Amino acid sequence: RERLSPSALKAFFNMMDRWGVRDEDARQLLGGVTNGPYYAMKKHPETRVLDADKLLRISYLVGIFKALNILHGQPLADAWVRLPNTNRIFGGQAPLAYMIKGGAPAMQTVRRLLDARRGGV
Repeated sequence: RERLSPSALKAFFNMMDRWGVRDEDARQLLGGVTNGPYYAMKKHPETRVLDADKLLRISYLVGIFKALNILHGQPLADAWVRLPNTNRIFGGQAPLAYMIKGGAPAMQTVRRLLDARRGGV
């Protein structure tokens, strides 16, 4: 965890920036991190050691990010999580809202969906 945390956090914040995710939503994706620790992570990712749950969540998000960039061009890959989606899984809501509400299990579902679409089951 100590070795992986700094690069995981850097990747997480880069993805949130690319996807245009608000800090409030990004905190929820990490499992409901409060303001103080969140901004400390954002300012000094190299000094933080994440717990296993946060690393797992970031791992799912990295897989989602990678799959989206394989499946789509950058503009759509970056916007996809914020766009309303007609897939039954999302029920018309954006994948981002689905993942915020459903936590790690929802992130796993989105990752599996995208991996299946790209043929990487």
